[in-house]
Amino acid sequence: MRRELLDYDLLMRHARDPDDVLAQTFARVVMAAARGTLAAPGVGMGLDRMRFGALVACYFPGADVQLFGTTCDPAAPCADCTPVPSDEFDDLVQLLLEHRSDESEQTEWLAYAIASGCMGGDHLYQDMGLPDRQALSDLMARHFGTLTAKNSANMKWKKFLYKQLCDRAEVRACSAPSCQVCVDYQKCFGPEDDSGLGALAVASGRAARETQPV
Repeated sequence: MRRELLDYDLLMRHARDPDDVLAQTFARVVMAAARGTLAAPGVGMGLDRMRFGALVACYFPGADVQLFGTTCDPAAPCADCTPVPSDEFDDLVQLLLEHRSDESEQTEWLAYAIASGCMGGDHLYQDMGLPDRQALSDLMARHFGTLTAKNSANMKWKKFLYKQLCDRAEVRACSAPSCQVCVDYQKCFGPEDDSGLGALAVASGRAARETQPV
């Protein structure tokens, strides 16, 4: 099936457990990438063919035909399943993996899904196709606990992750002496609404099909 016809419902029909939050998350990120909502990673979320094939087999057995047009052969070339040539993307994945709560493949795949979402232009939860910020915070707390603990001031997640990269590189990204007196405070800590292109990927994906951005 052609990539442009890929949607959330199609993937979830193959889901081993449709109620699994990670299955829902991966399906939404894959869908957002397929629709061009994310700038770089492609359907494979920056994973190579073998690792993305393992994710599909784990969560969506049989969906490889829709994703690749054939059964998933790890040795076969796949333009959408090659690592993203971006230091920024790699740094985000590395940051997340350093704070992973366990060593499972599932948590590693989630790190790539979150880094993929950071390549979008809206709030991170929107670019991942999640229903709200709390859904993202729950995933972060469950799978990247120590990183969640560092975000004690409840900074918006995409801002927070990039601030962590700046701090590691000893780059001062803001001239204000503290966040509390910064004129852009609301951009980092204010409420997150559901406007923007990222919202098109929310829930089942029906909104995206009915209102395709141009």
